[in-house]
Amino acid sequence: MTTTIANGRWWFRKPSVIPGFGVTFGFAVCYLTLLILIPLSALVWRSADLGWNAFWSLATDPRTLSALKTSFGSAFIAALINMVFGLIVAWVLVRYSFPGRRIVDAIVDLPFALPTAVAGISLAMLYGPNGPIGGVLAQAGIKIAFTPAGIVVALVFIGLPFVVRTVQPVLEEIDREVEEAAATLGASRFKTVSRVLLPGMTPAILTGFALALARGIGEYGSVIFIAGNIPYVSEIAPLLIVIRLEEFNYAAATAVGAIMLAISFAMLLFINVIQAWSRRRFGHV
Repeated sequence: MTTTIANGRWWFRKPSVIPGFGVTFGFAVCYLTLLILIPLSALVWRSADLGWNAFWSLATDPRTLSALKTSFGSAFIAALINMVFGLIVAWVLVRYSFPGRRIVDAIVDLPFALPTAVAGISLAMLYGPNGPIGGVLAQAGIKIAFTPAGIVVALVFIGLPFVVRTVQPVLEEIDREVEEAAATLGASRFKTVSRVLLPGMTPAILTGFALALARGIGEYGSVIFIAGNIPYVSEIAPLLIVIRLEEFNYAAATAVGAIMLAISFAMLLFINVIQAWSRRRFGHV
């Protein structure tokens, strides 16, 4: 037990079970350095060997730009969809009791456990021109599989759990008495949700959005089976990296990887800034 003096009074503090800040911080830095910083630094270092002119030429290649646009655009759209419907799913699981609720709650986690290749094959079969869903849509002139829309469907599938599992604990902490108090004060249902509930959930919603976005940007297995992989149309950046590696064009592969790293870091940093602002703005920790 240690003693400290604060404001002229003696305070007794029991020793923590977890080691002190110096040990834990050093371990965290070493762990992150070995698993994240060194591999990413190697990627940047390898791409820097190309020289600026060669790197810029590879980065501005029309096929590279098209693949990056497809990956980031599809991931962003899928994350927006998951942000809305993931909130609805979380709301249903927290606010309502119904038969089979635990089964539905377990189904949400299936994309975590299911191999991405299996998910991609299943989605391609369902949304393909001869599939049970794709066939009906094809009669209406709507094509999902082997188009950029198929990429969005796959990314929505694998990204939904991130939003649900991030928002769900925050919803559970919000007491229903808050909603009842707003109703007694004359607030409509829409105002209760938009002005009372959503501000407190904003940081969690943004966190789920960021996780779904990050997951979708680098997704490969579930996308290649339903995307069609047509250059300049439905080819994603991770697939382009694999193609360059198979061609033994390591310079182009590292260039695309470095660009994805830079864009991803900038997007996530921007989202983190918004999260920090929302926590200060709405007083949510």
